[in-house]
Amino acid sequence: MLKHSSYLDNTGKFKMEKSPYFHSKSRWHSSLMKLTFWSFIFLALIFIFFYRPPSSNPLPQDSSRRSLRTYNWGGPAWEKWLRSSARIRSRDGISVLVTGDAGFVGTHVSNALKRRGDGVLGLDNFNDYYDPSLKMARQALLDRSGVFIVEGDINDSTLLRKLFEVVAFTHVMHLAAQAGVRYAMENPSSYVHSNIAGLVSLLEACKSANPQPAIVWASSSSVYGLNSKVPFSEKDRTDQPASLYAATKKAGEEIAHTYNHIYGLSLTALRFFTVYGPWGRPDMAYFFFTRDILKGKTISIFEAANHGTVARDFTYIDDIVKGCLTALDTAEKSTGSGGKKKGPAQFRIYNLGNTSPVPVSNLVSILERLLKVNAKKNIIKLPQNGDVRFTHANISLAQRELGYKPSTDLQTGLKKFVKWYLGYYSGGKKAAG
Repeated sequence: MLKHSSYLDNTGKFKMEKSPYFHSKSRWHSSLMKLTFWSFIFLALIFIFFYRPPSSNPLPQDSSRRSLRTYNWGGPAWEKWLRSSARIRSRDGISVLVTGDAGFVGTHVSNALKRRGDGVLGLDNFNDYYDPSLKMARQALLDRSGVFIVEGDINDSTLLRKLFEVVAFTHVMHLAAQAGVRYAMENPSSYVHSNIAGLVSLLEACKSANPQPAIVWASSSSVYGLNSKVPFSEKDRTDQPASLYAATKKAGEEIAHTYNHIYGLSLTALRFFTVYGPWGRPDMAYFFFTRDILKGKTISIFEAANHGTVARDFTYIDDIVKGCLTALDTAEKSTGSGGKKKGPAQFRIYNLGNTSPVPVSNLVSILERLLKVNAKKNIIKLPQNGDVRFTHANISLAQRELGYKPSTDLQTGLKKFVKWYLGYYSGGKKAAG
């Protein structure tokens, strides 16, 4: 479990003496933080409308991939693929547009929806943030399930309009985003392009659709930023982001609320806590620790000041998928039509975590046992690049309203991941990076 240093009391809150000076300073600091945050929102919106960065490096064309690059834009054959993939095959099924469908969570959610008879159409730009071959392998997995992935950018408004013209989606599962905390220091514009501009583009398409779909989308536990009170609750402040990634996700929640208020879009934000499992992202610690341990490379393990613990609320992918599907199933219909609101619409935010933070050092120990290899470790100070010391989800709201109940502990989940990893990268058939 997460260990608290001496400056925290048993509730997880800071202890400090209060004084008039402190209160004044706190109010000033709070005002400054709010001003900084809303200034960021304003600048981001300017960025959205006046600058669009070029897309990631184009991928080589592959005639086996069913995507916009290998199929003519529009036309009867292309539209037939869309309708077939999105066709509902169960009595009470839904038709879902899943953005970021070749991503980690998107692949698992789409497979789960398809298995129960829902219609699913995917959208993904197959960017090169990490090895695109893993995304293509996920696409092949979805293809066998009957899920068609349209290759395109979430900011392509013409494409989005076309998709909504061809298919009357009942729901949207918006998972497309630029992920990663540290990468924001290298390519900040990609976060604004994907996480803010992309969300606005999608909401614009949804507000104009008839009927308007209900939208469930991925926010992040990163929005809790520098909060010191644990576990993190949806009622806690989220105006102290520790990274640009967190700031874009918080901005997304505010933008979503605006579209809910003005246009009657039904919106549910899910704050994911450190999702892991088979088909995961290579930029996540559990993934590259596994790779480097097997290669005999030294792994760097962070520790907080004064040898403090760094811990994460690791949440297994199957638990996250259950939360996503329940959020879709309980989402009320949007109340607008043709871009005009006709009544109040549902707006929800939920934490989806495991509620059991585990020190990163324990994660490494579990991997060592599963891989039967002793890791070469280098203990270093937690860098000031956006990473936070701990995450810990309060999931009582999701339990009460969604029936969300995570059931996979880290030992069990990592065992499943390692089995997949060894199978996927066996025999040197695929490069692990």
